[in-house]
Amino acid sequence: MKVSSTGGVGATGASRARPTGGSSSFSLPSVNTASGAASTASVGGLTGVGSVDALLALQETGAVGSPLERRKRAVRRADHILDILGEVRIALIDGDISHATLDRLTRAIREQRENTDDPKLEGVLNEIETRAAVELAKLQARGG
Repeated sequence: MKVSSTGGVGATGASRARPTGGSSSFSLPSVNTASGAASTASVGGLTGVGSVDALLALQETGAVGSPLERRKRAVRRADHILDILGEVRIALIDGDISHATLDRLTRAIREQRENTDDPKLEGVLNEIETRAAVELAKLQARGG
């Protein structure tokens, strides 16, 4: 058997299948057109998958962040809570604590609680929140 052509089914140009003139002939008049459409569709599908992968990668680095970025945000939130606790301590010593300070502390605790899954940290946050609630109750009892 001698191979005289290197063009395959996906080759460009007109179809090379020729009818033999009999009624039992077989021809594929649009083989090249169909394979072109199929390859275009498959490329479009791959592009869609690629863009989903890009979005997932972007989400990992953006919204959720890397472990280092999450740690930096947690440290900033903890520093914020410690700053408010410092204000509360000074206000308690002076005897001049305000609703606004206790409300900011309670809000900061709730925000931190949403981003933690450490049981020990949850315990500390519960104690701080309880103390803030007690101080708020004292303020309300005094009429302030």
